[in-house]
Amino acid sequence: MFFERDGVKIHYRWDGTEGKPVLTLVHGVGGQLGYWNWVVDDLAKDFRILRYDQRGHGESGKPRDKINIGEFVADLKALLDHVGLKKTHLFGFSLGGLVVQSFALEHPEYIDRLIIMGSVAGRTEEEKVRVMGRLEILRSLGPLGHYDASVDRWFTPEFRAANPEIMAKRREYASQMDPECYVAAYRVLAENDFADRLHEIKLRTLVATGENDAGSNPRMSKLMHDKIAGSRFHIFPKLRHNLLFEAPKQVSGLVRDFLQS
Repeated sequence: MFFERDGVKIHYRWDGTEGKPVLTLVHGVGGQLGYWNWVVDDLAKDFRILRYDQRGHGESGKPRDKINIGEFVADLKALLDHVGLKKTHLFGFSLGGLVVQSFALEHPEYIDRLIIMGSVAGRTEEEKVRVMGRLEILRSLGPLGHYDASVDRWFTPEFRAANPEIMAKRREYASQMDPECYVAAYRVLAENDFADRLHEIKLRTLVATGENDAGSNPRMSKLMHDKIAGSRFHIFPKLRHNLLFEAPKQVSGLVRDFLQS
């Protein structure tokens, strides 16, 4: 299904069980709604699930000059308004975690419970330099080159060796990305930081990441947890960044426990 906001089409779909609590999913840089397939499969019996392709990704429009945090947040609000949702659980992963932080600061009335996973806040100066270096790699090598340069940061060696089909699927997603949109979306991830405002979030919140996630590291997740009063904090042992592919059952189990507690 599609709707338009300001001339940009947004692709979305529903999954799960009618009448159950609604969970809205926001993917990361270079992703699309298919990123959530394995997580959705496990949560579908307990939730009505709304997911979508962020602008510049998947089947949504590719306005290369209009990709920024404000547009991402406005798209999410417009989607919820379009489908008539007054309240939803909201789960953002990676860049999606940054989008839902901003959304929670601007539009908290839409959110029941908030999940921020594999995301960023409070980068040190050294971490800022590193993420800008990764942006330059993406700009020079393109989506596939960036994927090949990053895969070791995203997946454990054991998972890569045991799951060649999943790794091929993840690489296929990278190959489908518009290069300019990929760079623009990654710049949003690299240049935005809401650490100084997170204390304003008063929602029931879960913050989580992988123990060995280099870019969205446990220090940043702990900082988010400390700033959001009453939040819950979880580290996935041994895992790196791409939790949705490598550990969907662990992710869905944690999410179900948090939302149903």
